[in-house]
Amino acid sequence: MNLEKLKGAEANFFAFYPKGFADEALLPIIKRHNTAKIGQSVRELFAPDRFVHTEEICESFTKIVSKSSLISLFEKPKVRDMVKQMSMEQQDMLAIGLYEVLHGNKEKGFTILVDVLGIYKLAKWSIVTLIPYYYARDKDFFIKPTTTKDIIKFFEISGMEYKPRPTYEFYERYKKVLEEMKSQVSPLIGEDNAGFTGFLMMAMKK
Repeated sequence: MNLEKLKGAEANFFAFYPKGFADEALLPIIKRHNTAKIGQSVRELFAPDRFVHTEEICESFTKIVSKSSLISLFEKPKVRDMVKQMSMEQQDMLAIGLYEVLHGNKEKGFTILVDVLGIYKLAKWSIVTLIPYYYARDKDFFIKPTTTKDIIKFFEISGMEYKPRPTYEFYERYKKVLEEMKSQVSPLIGEDNAGFTGFLMMAMKK
């Protein structure tokens, strides 16, 4: 990882936004994405005791995907249609995958989500990582393909090869890299993980 580029990006960011993500100039962007409010909804909708009702979990999954500004308008109806078409067994798999990735064996849950979404050709990084990110915005990362590829290239992250089909191995390795990058900059940048990757995206455009 090129630390010089990262520190340069940090200096440029604070030159434009002295208060970091608390800066008034960034409020329109923050309000548009509304991650804090959606995050609160996700923690309520996907709390451990909610998983006794599989159908409600699947409906909540559709609801959050539809509300999120992080998911493309092209993908939202596909997810809605997928959940409507799922058999009871597939809905159970989706619910189990979400439970495990949030409250149990994260690797197991991640794999289950990829498998069940893959049936409908929707095993995509953005869809797999959306709910975990909203549930723990300071711990988990939302993975956007183009941004991820650009970050790896721009910041010269060695040993990382992005592939379209999500794997837990790549997620964990990439997450560790991002956590290390976060530790090198001000907390005013890194409180929300989507905000942090947004900061990296802005840095690459300057």
